[in-house]
Amino acid sequence: MAGKKLTCLQCGQLNRVPEERLSAGAKCGTCGAPLMPGKAIEVDPAILAKAARNDDLPLVADFWAPWCGPCRMMAPEFSKAAKTLNGQARLVKLNTEDHQAAGAKYGIRGIPTMVAFSGGREVKRQSGAMREGQIVGWVKG
Repeated sequence: MAGKKLTCLQCGQLNRVPEERLSAGAKCGTCGAPLMPGKAIEVDPAILAKAARNDDLPLVADFWAPWCGPCRMMAPEFSKAAKTLNGQARLVKLNTEDHQAAGAKYGIRGIPTMVAFSGGREVKRQSGAMREGQIVGWVKG
């Protein structure tokens, strides 16, 4: 059966989803969580690494911290962009305060930093707060 491989952002299970179901409420076969939640989801480093490695859809991670003013300003814009890009890309957030080793692993020097993954590798990154339209344009560009 053809389809897109997507890692569940809740339990980490790999799922195969028919393309026509991507934006139609596809759920994880193991835990039932939405695979295309239409908002930015907070993930841990293990799920980020697995999704970046296995997913057929572009994955964009926002590396942020709760004490960072620009990160807090960008958070609602990042979530709006996740809704706009639903079915085309998945947007996730990783708290570098809680997961400092992940920030080091991905070479994050400043926050907020967005890193786009496709086909198992990093394809681009962008530092600094952006608005929804800028985020969408950057992801699609």
